[in-house]
Amino acid sequence: MKFTKIFRYIVAVLFFVLAAVIYFHPILNGKKIQQSDITQFRGMAKEIQDYRAQNNAEPYWTGASFSGMPAYPISAYYPNDFIRSLDKLLRFLPRPADYTFLYFLSFFVLMMALKVEWRLAILGALAFGFSTYLIIIFGAGHNAKAHAIAYMPLVLAGILLVFQRRFLVGFIVTGIAMALEVYANHIQMTYYLGFCLLILGIVEFINALKEKQLTLFIKQAAVIIGAVVLGIGANAPRLLAMKEYSERSTRGKSELTINLNGSKKELTTGLDYGYITQYSYAKLETFNLFIPRFMGGGTIEELGADSNFYQFIAERAGKKVASDYAKQVLTYWGDQPIVEAPAYIGAVIFFLFFLGIFLVKGRLKQWLVAATIFSIILSWGRNFEGITNFFIEYVPLYNKFRAVSSIQVIAELCVPILAVLGLKEFFSKESSKLEKQEALKKAMLFFGGLIIVGFGLAHVFGAFEGLRDAQQYSEIPGFLEAVIADRKDMLFSDTLRSLVLVFISGAILWLLLKNKLKSLLAIVLLIVLILFDLISVNKRYVNADDFKVSRKIEQPFKATAADKIILQDKTHFRVVNYTVDPMNDGSTSYFHQSIGGYHAAKLGRYQELFDFQIAKNNVQVLNMLNAKYFIVSDSDGNLEAQQNRAANGNVWFVEKIKVVASANDEIRALDSLNTKKEVVVNQKELYTIGSSSAISLLIEQDSTARIRLTDYSVASLTYASSATTAQFAVFSEIFYKEGWNAYVDGVLVPHYRVNYVLRGMEVPSGVHTIDFKFEPKVIEKGKIISLISYVLLVFISVGCFFYHKNKIAA
Repeated sequence: MKFTKIFRYIVAVLFFVLAAVIYFHPILNGKKIQQSDITQFRGMAKEIQDYRAQNNAEPYWTGASFSGMPAYPISAYYPNDFIRSLDKLLRFLPRPADYTFLYFLSFFVLMMALKVEWRLAILGALAFGFSTYLIIIFGAGHNAKAHAIAYMPLVLAGILLVFQRRFLVGFIVTGIAMALEVYANHIQMTYYLGFCLLILGIVEFINALKEKQLTLFIKQAAVIIGAVVLGIGANAPRLLAMKEYSERSTRGKSELTINLNGSKKELTTGLDYGYITQYSYAKLETFNLFIPRFMGGGTIEELGADSNFYQFIAERAGKKVASDYAKQVLTYWGDQPIVEAPAYIGAVIFFLFFLGIFLVKGRLKQWLVAATIFSIILSWGRNFEGITNFFIEYVPLYNKFRAVSSIQVIAELCVPILAVLGLKEFFSKESSKLEKQEALKKAMLFFGGLIIVGFGLAHVFGAFEGLRDAQQYSEIPGFLEAVIADRKDMLFSDTLRSLVLVFISGAILWLLLKNKLKSLLAIVLLIVLILFDLISVNKRYVNADDFKVSRKIEQPFKATAADKIILQDKTHFRVVNYTVDPMNDGSTSYFHQSIGGYHAAKLGRYQELFDFQIAKNNVQVLNMLNAKYFIVSDSDGNLEAQQNRAANGNVWFVEKIKVVASANDEIRALDSLNTKKEVVVNQKELYTIGSSSAISLLIEQDSTARIRLTDYSVASLTYASSATTAQFAVFSEIFYKEGWNAYVDGVLVPHYRVNYVLRGMEVPSGVHTIDFKFEPKVIEKGKIISLISYVLLVFISVGCFFYHKNKIAA
């Protein structure tokens, strides 16, 4: 490799570092970005992280959230996770500059694989990395999503190298990139990348048939599949653990066949249709990919003193009130529940995308256009039911993910690729001047016309009314009309903005075509224009105001007076916080063992227990979960702790066992169950007492029988029991078959799921020590697979290198 080429790469990397740091410049002062999801994550993960720091080991379980759950979907380090070290090396900048740098670097490598001139590659990398959607997800705290998106171009680079017949380097890049992609741990984004790769494979396959190169295609496919499998295999512990958990989570199959009202429930193996499609793009909303505030921008925007909204309030309540109200106006008028910001790809980049459509030839263009259209159509979700229903019903795993609009990430990737390829062709000498001129004219006319058409369609078919307008703006006559007027003004100003940017972009290329501009100057002007286009929009949603002092981010929750009272109790128990939404709250888990938590994929049975029982304030169910304290608000809004003296404790012996025939009967039995004296068991779980009908089985009573918790750790619990007759114990711990093992005096014994979610077991007479240990076999199995994958990746790469070297020498 020539020194000049290395120097260019170094310049590019330094430029990317500089761009990421300048945009997120508060990190230079030690500040950190405040991210709502990450704040909740800190609450959820604190017990896990504390255990990790104190024991230098992984618990793989947490008792702090949802009364107990595997740590896999929250925070877990896995054995043989060598790819983690490479990822840490690449993400050396403070967050979120690290992910932004990865965006740039990964896309630049892709451009190098496509043999794009390095300055154009920098242009493309900046356009991809500063795409609005990729920036605004930091504000929400979707770090795993950003992480996975950042490695997508790198995976594409490796696969495209293989299709260029550069098998060895393609195999290595694909294997490593896929390992990094899966390590990012956002399965939904990786799944969507799979669609993009599948479309590429179909295009290549059709071309192979036309060119009668099917044998070559099979060889290429084999190399790609081998590299992908090994990259995935390197993450085996993580993937196997998540697969196991997913089947038990809200994304798996429910055993219930009834709804809350008792009506028959449709059985599904994935998420509910309404939940999957809740965030669906309206067809018209697609125009905000290149007109930023086409539908009002984010859910809430700040309007200035020249707005109709401001003037309306100022005339009635004064400028001070108007200024306060204008900071949070519901400007978004689409039909999604909430939108942080428009998924703006950029007017300039979209213009160059259309230039690529008219100028680039061959199967790369076919793939990129097809993938872009595919992602946009699927992002419409419930607004294009035919195709959406087909995918939900028949495409594997599609019904496991929500927010179908996020599949637009494929367009976020493909649009800048074709845009840069269009520029590459425009700057090359392979296309004639006439071809470039015609392509430029068509791109300007077609894309400019599309912008104008979008403006017209919004006024013809758009009502400019949002989902919350009736609730927020209907009480005062003229209020809603003022907001609608501002929405129309935003649409007009941003439409004009996009048209001006297209005109300037076209003018730069036209002057280049007429030899009025040098190539270098044209590239610099386009980079400046793209940065202005994207950053000026991004700054509306993620800026310096989102950064806070590091201490406030690292320690996001402060113990209240109620928390301090509860923390004085050193026994093992759970807390119910009635001042928050329990099932969407990570703050309580920061200090206590909470019955709630914050995660999109909870254990399915626990979610059902909450819906059917806890949400109805079934005190007996709270008692069986050992909810010893309630946090409530007094009349003045102060938080106070109330002790629940009726809580069942950590473990107890019951008097009756009620065996039922189905999950429906289990959940309904809890309606009237005295959980301190009775226990309900599904006959499928407790074979030793089975019956086809629900019956009560008496246990021989022993007034002297005692059982208590003697030691609690996150991943192990020890109990002491004493009884003169055999008893049945119920433990206030969540049942999770694939990991928890029960031992009596060191001997493995069976335990059962009881009371829908808890653990129960038969305890023999006498004095015994009972241990529960979390010993997930899936981790050990995955550890072996990952090690084999790493070894094969290295040995195949080294073997192929020496094979080709000897072949050349011969």
